[in-house]
Formats: sequence, C-alpha cells, structure tokens
Amino acid sequence: MNQTTSFFNLIQKDIEILNNNLKKMVGAKHPILYAAAEHLFKAGGKRIRPIIVLLVAKATSQNSTILNEQRRLAEITEIIHTASLVHDDVLDDCGTRRGIKTVHSAFNTKIAVLAGDFLFAQSSWYLANLGQLEVVKIISKVITDFAEGEVRQGSARFDITISLNNYTEKSFYKTASLIAASCQGTAMLADERKEISYNLHLYGKHLGLAFQIIDDILDITSSSTVLGKPEGSDLKNGNLTASIFFCALKNKQVQKSIKREFTEPNDIFNTLEQIKNSKGIQKAKDLASEHVQTALQCLKCLDQHNKDVQGLKYLANYTLQRLY
Repeated sequence: MNQTTSFFNLIQKDIEILNNNLKKMVGAKHPILYAAAEHLFKAGGKRIRPIIVLLVAKATSQNSTILNEQRRLAEITEIIHTASLVHDDVLDDCGTRRGIKTVHSAFNTKIAVLAGDFLFAQSSWYLANLGQLEVVKIISKVITDFAEGEVRQGSARFDITISLNNYTEKSFYKTASLIAASCQGTAMLADERKEISYNLHLYGKHLGLAFQIIDDILDITSSSTVLGKPEGSDLKNGNLTASIFFCALKNKQVQKSIKREFTEPNDIFNTLEQIKNSKGIQKAKDLASEHVQTALQCLKCLDQHNKDVQGLKYLANYTLQRLY
C-alpha cells in the first residue's frame, strides 16, 4: 500500500460524506450564485485541507471518532479555501482551474467576486454556529490573512529584491494559515490540551508552507494538462516563488527579464528554461523538505502507534511525493 492510499483509506467514507454536505451547504437563493458555487465543487480538487482536519480529528480521539463539529469544520475549511481560489483567479486573471473554466471565465468578474464573497459569508455563518468562540476567533483570522497575503504578493510583483523571508511570510498568509488554524481548531474541538493544539497548529503551518513551495515548483515544471491551469502563471504574473528566487540570485539574465517584466519576445520561455536548468528547483525542494521534517517533529506529542497519526505522517511525506 503506498502512502497516498494509506492516508486516504483512513477517511475515504468521511470524504464522501463531506462532498455530499458541501453541495447542500452552498445552496443559494439566487440561481447564478448557486451555479457559480456548484461549478467549483463539481470540479473536485484534492480536498487536502478537509482530509487533514478529518485525520487530526481521528488522531486526537480516543477511538477514531469524528465529532459532528469537527466534520463541520472540515467542510468550512474547504469552503473558505474555495472562496479564496475564486478571488485569486480574478486577481491573477487565470482562465482555468482544476482543468475547467474559472468562475469569472465561465460567468463574469462581478459574479466571481460575489460568489467568493457569498462563500466566505456562508463559511462564517456555519463557523459561528459551531458555538465554540475560541475556534471561531482562530478560523476567522484566516480570512484576514488571505487579504494580507494577496496585498503582500501584489505589492512585490516583479521585485527581485524581496527576501526568502518575505516569500515565506506571504506563503503563510495565503496557504499555511488556513491549514494551521484548522488543525488547531480541530484539536480544540476535541478538548485537547493547549500543548497538543499548539503543536498541531505548527504541524499545519509547516505542512502548509511545504505544500505551497511544492505547488510553486509544479507551476514551473508541470504542463498545463497536469496542473489544470496555465503553466508558468506565477512567473507571468511576477509572483517570485522560491525556485525563481533561488535562480535569480545567481542569474543576471533572469534578473534582467524579471526587471523588464518579460516585455521582450521569448522572455517567459527563456526564463522558465533557465529556472528548470538551475539549482533553484532543487533548493526549493530542499526548503520544502525542511518544512515537512519540522511538521513531522510536531506530531511527537501524539501516540506514534495510532494509525491516524501515521496517516498524518504519510500525508506530510505525500506533499513531497507530488513532484514525482
């Protein structure tokens, strides 16, 4: 049994329940809003975030039981994530996502913005109904983190002077914040000690950072067929990810192309080739691997013989395996 099968088999039935509930939860009175939301959930996706929540729920339970509140948090997490993708696609003017047209391409920009707002509002309503104030506070902060991440990304476009620390902070706000908060919130719903919920927050944070770094590598190394969106879209939009950053440090030509915002013919193609042939991708892989190792260390507060804890370990290692 490979590691992907190992962690997915532990919660396969729970994911089926989640998918059915998501369709019910995004119901809207206006047919266009409903169609826009349904369009996204029909596209599927890896469901990595709710998978993490469900595994944390089982790993912090005495008998692998998932509480109803934890199931709802898994669903809320996926709705928040999906809402952020709708807005991201508008900001990046991305035409496809998960192999199908993005909401603003299938409908229009106004509908996409409203659909994203609607999903955020729906998630907030369900979150408030959990009746756990501390969990509400932690998850609500994520929505402001998304905005912070987008502002940081937008203000640093084509800026080769940004530091690796800036990239890491932006990646936390855009990706890792939600995973960290949902891991912590899930443990809190299980009434776990502060030490365990904090360690699970750190697990989610480092797993999320690794996941974002790998996503950014795949944006350069994978075809649009594999990605489900145009390849090199980060580079074209001037979002300088880890691989680009490491390559540009040593490559004057790449620096020039970025500074002139790829206005010369073949700038994008040549820069992508130079990044692929540089040590930048390997350095980015090493950085992702460091975060995965840190995430695994954070699980030492849990029973190492628990199959669901093993599932969380497999999930962390799967993050790196996505490159192969």
